[in-house]
Amino acid sequence: MRNRDLITKFESYLLTERRVSQNTFNAYSQDLDQLIQFFKKKKTTIQDATPEDLKSFLKALKQDGVGARSRARKISCFRNFFKFLSEYYDMVDPTTHLLTPRLDKKLPGYLTEKEIGKLFKAAEQENTTVAVRNKVMLYFLYACGLRISELVNLTTSHLDFSTGFLTVPGKGGKERMVPLPEHMAVLLKEYLEVVYPKILEKEGKTLSTDYLFPTYYGGKLKAITRQSFWMYLKKLAFQAGIKKDISPHQLRHSLATHLLKNGADLRSIQLLLGHEQLSTVQIYTHVETSHLRKIYDDKHPRS
Repeated sequence: MRNRDLITKFESYLLTERRVSQNTFNAYSQDLDQLIQFFKKKKTTIQDATPEDLKSFLKALKQDGVGARSRARKISCFRNFFKFLSEYYDMVDPTTHLLTPRLDKKLPGYLTEKEIGKLFKAAEQENTTVAVRNKVMLYFLYACGLRISELVNLTTSHLDFSTGFLTVPGKGGKERMVPLPEHMAVLLKEYLEVVYPKILEKEGKTLSTDYLFPTYYGGKLKAITRQSFWMYLKKLAFQAGIKKDISPHQLRHSLATHLLKNGADLRSIQLLLGHEQLSTVQIYTHVETSHLRKIYDDKHPRS
């Protein structure tokens, strides 16, 4: 079977059985395409791949400046791929002895509560339909600790005002329930009653969509893209006078940090953010420690 045929089989498996997210699917496809190109140069095939071939590929990536985190992701992809081939096509798995690069734990970037306030204040300056939609998205991203991919794919059916909860479709097809803060529920109802109908109206016609935050593009209503919201956020940060590089994910980190500083426990933060492992959110304790260190150095009379 040709290289491309094997990858197509694996991609079908990812979508139908593993039900991975679109982002994961795209990343795996890109990693495997890159591996195929490397094998073509070496005049070998996936069926004949050896541990030395994979190590050679990873060594080339390192020499090209590809970071440890990216290489670790590719190794994870290859392990899943060759495990699939081993189970379904009785092929030898050459990834058995591959070592994952050691990853340094970096403290996640976050905004202070004062900076978040500046961001919200800047978002209040415009009242156009698009500006209000973007403002609601901003509040949603921070108040509910969502990933940007989760935010743009929300539909009206994910909201339940009667219970005060939002159903969030997360990674790997898993869902979690996130409480809607009271002020968010009020903001959302106003958005749905006043602004949302204006978004659906185009050239005298009322269009239809389930997306909570749609945009009109190519003659159709579609979900706003992650890139579009990122550009809005960068523009807003500039208007707010925030000098830091900013991304949608930083708002999620910011919420977790602020909750921890205000007394929330790690287990509650884990459930809110939708992390499988408690260890994933334990990094925020380091953020909190660094915060206390700064206060100590700034305020201690003997520092």
